[in-house]
Amino acid sequence: MSPKPKDKPVLRSTRSYGGQGKDGFIHRSWMKSQGLPADAFDGRPVIGICNTWSELTPCNAGLRDVAEHVKRGVWEAGGLPLEFPAMSLGETQMRPTAMLFRNLLAMEVEESIRGNPIDAVVLLGGCDKTTPGQLMGAASVDLPTIVVSSGPMLNGKFRGRDIGSGTDVWRFSEAVRAGTMSTAEFMAAESGMSRTPGTCMTMGSASTMAGLVEAMGLALPFNATAPAVDARRRLIAHDSGRLIVRMAREDLRISKILTRSAFENAVRVLAAIGGSTNAVLHLLALAGRLGVPFELSDFDHLSSGIPLLVDLQPSGRYLMEDLHYAGGLPAVMKELDSLLNAGVPTITGQTLGESYAAAECFNREVIRPLSAPVKPASGIWVLSGNLCPGGAVMKPSAAANELFRHRGRAVVFESIEDLHARIDDPALVVDADSVLVLKGCGPKGYPGMPEVGNMPLPRKLLEQGVKDMVRISDARMSGTAFGTVVLHVSPESAAGGPLAVVRSGDEILLDGPNRRLELLIDAHELKARLAEWQQNQQPSKFTRGYYRLYTEHVTQAERGCDFDFLAGASGSMVERESH
Repeated sequence: MSPKPKDKPVLRSTRSYGGQGKDGFIHRSWMKSQGLPADAFDGRPVIGICNTWSELTPCNAGLRDVAEHVKRGVWEAGGLPLEFPAMSLGETQMRPTAMLFRNLLAMEVEESIRGNPIDAVVLLGGCDKTTPGQLMGAASVDLPTIVVSSGPMLNGKFRGRDIGSGTDVWRFSEAVRAGTMSTAEFMAAESGMSRTPGTCMTMGSASTMAGLVEAMGLALPFNATAPAVDARRRLIAHDSGRLIVRMAREDLRISKILTRSAFENAVRVLAAIGGSTNAVLHLLALAGRLGVPFELSDFDHLSSGIPLLVDLQPSGRYLMEDLHYAGGLPAVMKELDSLLNAGVPTITGQTLGESYAAAECFNREVIRPLSAPVKPASGIWVLSGNLCPGGAVMKPSAAANELFRHRGRAVVFESIEDLHARIDDPALVVDADSVLVLKGCGPKGYPGMPEVGNMPLPRKLLEQGVKDMVRISDARMSGTAFGTVVLHVSPESAAGGPLAVVRSGDEILLDGPNRRLELLIDAHELKARLAEWQQNQQPSKFTRGYYRLYTEHVTQAERGCDFDFLAGASGSMVERESH
């Protein structure tokens, strides 16, 4: 006896387009004004294409074309593609920081998906905060979801060699300040660094997040690495369009893919690729939307013992284009196979292990085997101690080994303006053993937690040949940046964390291998300083609009900097009709 076939799920869009009365008339008639035929509403899945294309976001400038290829696939598979815009967050353009608006994008995406008659969604993003913001919003609604990233730029070129987004900006900038590179050379490099649309071609936050959604089974193979201008990017878009129709018919929701095991895989892949510390915030926020048990401490113990396998800037030498030609993320995951949850599902219907089973590595300089890694220490170190009761993070693969353990006197900057005003002052009391401390750059304090944690080194030390120093702040750091930088100190200084009361001359102990960060003052002295700080607090200067909403409701770094009222899901059901 053959098994009884499963009932097909009723499409969500049927509630709007399937009725014969006034409401159905309204929904269909106005859509037909765009030239859609009557049979477009005959019960085929309606696929929303959430596009963050913008000329103000160069990373996503190619997504208008990518969307057309997604639509081809949707039509071909018998679906109805409907594209809609979402706020675009240009990492290099927005002030005070794109991270301030990630939650606003997430709210917009959530309500756009919930409020419209769509059965599944394809998320088109790429720039650092667009992918996590879209994912957070989509996760809260929980429809079938695929990510198609914009893809990395081609390698930058300068004087006959490859240069990388961000990473070489920081290097060149410090070289100019040290007097080893001319301003004319610096300006010439500017024209060769960004040669095509697409995201940073280093392992920055954009490439990291594109890699993690692939590792979590939410994007097709090579989504992370196929260059933005490569024809294979269009093929991924076309195939994703076909696949999302099948997912809609099968009701393969995002929550069925993004399980605890998928998050564990993401953290292990994050370590192997030398990914951005920003992924910590985004994965924590995403887990909070899905109700997946996942904490800051998981990043440390899950990545412990996983070496750096990908020799990519800023932790290594090569760039995303090289990683793609070497075999892409499938080849990296195949190396990690024994350490991954290979049996987890993916959007294709295959397990994750099946998706990379046939992968090959074509360049062992770019993708190393577990037996011969680029560096033995990678992943994310999660620090604790009296300076960071809520935790802090550090990326060892981008840091100097000799500074993993360090004790030095603090040189404190009370704000980013204070840093800019004094960092190059010849009278600044600082030496190579000092610890640079920056306050006021957390989620509430800036606001938005900018990427300024990789503070510039004092000019007079650069001129002496100093290449790295311990730097501590409540800020973030670009995934393209490098150095011995302690980030995401929590609670932040603006929330009254111990960082707020650090004074120049205080001794600070960093013990990375033992995950400690200590302000070496007496406990009673620390308590007295904190009490004095509380007494001197001034009212917030953010009194209106989104800035006020953000500063009143954003959580601290260990909870992903999401809004406190957005934890959990809204679901996809909206009961009331619009007419």
